[in-house]
Amino acid sequence: MRETRQTAGLTQEELVLRAGIERHTLNRIERGHASTRLDTLTVIADVLNVELSELVRLDPNR
Repeated sequence: MRETRQTAGLTQEELVLRAGIERHTLNRIERGHASTRLDTLTVIADVLNVELSELVRLDPNR
């Protein structure tokens, strides 16, 4: 997600303001230390103007 956010030209602060989430939550999600609700991921994907599937790793080995 971090790479997608950076490609969109957004800082963490800009994304949390636009998505309405806490910065520590985004930080934990980006580092892979927290999972989040589907509706939160949907909002983040909308803000980043990407498909939800771009944010979700579908690697069964992970």
